[in-house]
Amino acid sequence: MIRGLLKLIVFVVVVAIVGAFLLGYDIRDFRGMDRPGDVVGTAGSERARQAGAEIGQRTAEAADATRRAVADGALTSKIKAKMALDDTVKALQIDVDTQSGIVTLSGTVGSQAERERAVALARETQGVTQVVDKLRLK
Repeated sequence: MIRGLLKLIVFVVVVAIVGAFLLGYDIRDFRGMDRPGDVVGTAGSERARQAGAEIGQRTAEAADATRRAVADGALTSKIKAKMALDDTVKALQIDVDTQSGIVTLSGTVGSQAERERAVALARETQGVTQVVDKLRLK
């Protein structure tokens, strides 16, 4: 009886050790010892620092691109609002596109006076650096 119980205990211990091995556990983990692969050296921290710097750079670039896009959108909205409020300009016939402060006007206008007024409204908007006139007369 004792002999059978001893065999059962040895069998359970062997099965547990084999199972732990197959699952990837290291017996040193159970004794409180670190595995060599778990130790973070200076090379690992340098890679982490470089990765963090790259992520920071990409984040800054994305934030800058977003800021420019929002600023361009605001300029486009201001110019379209000015045109909508102006009696000379038919704002629905004119497309306004803004890229880095450069405004491109395209579409059709009914007269030279309407064209000149649309260009003037765009030029006098704060933040516009250049106006490209691609307007066509009907």
